[in-house]
Amino acid sequence: MSQARRPTHAVCPGSFDPPTLGHLDVIGRASGLFDRVTVAVLVNPDKRGMFSLDERLDLLRATAGELPNVDVDTFQGLLVDYCREHGIAAIVKGLRAVSDFDYELQMAQMNHGLTGVDTLFMPTSPAYSFVSSSLVKQVATYGGDVRHLLPGVVADALAARLAQR
Repeated sequence: MSQARRPTHAVCPGSFDPPTLGHLDVIGRASGLFDRVTVAVLVNPDKRGMFSLDERLDLLRATAGELPNVDVDTFQGLLVDYCREHGIAAIVKGLRAVSDFDYELQMAQMNHGLTGVDTLFMPTSPAYSFVSSSLVKQVATYGGDVRHLLPGVVADALAARLAQR
């Protein structure tokens, strides 16, 4: 007896300060696997990013929001509480290296133990395996060219932000 296919909803969480092509690679691939994907930007009042929360949301809407089944939102507190409140069945996390896996596995096990939400690990494409928002900001701050690691709108926003400094 076959079962009807259930719609699926996953979340791709992060700080996205700024969103990189590595982020968009994972988000785009997740959008091909799930009926709906929410890109959830963590609100961390203890951490001041290069871009404000509203700016990061706008950048994500201008890039990932172009995918028809992707929406952009924010969350504060525990990600699993956000998942429960929004009926999200899975967390999708991109992994760049083994060092990412060590931390993310602990988080996945904790999250599953708290609410039963599963985490799926997606290896990043090799072209982006070294890319992090922190590294992009650091290189750009010292004048390095990072445009090839960012969507155009994000590269423009980063250049404008650095020019203000």
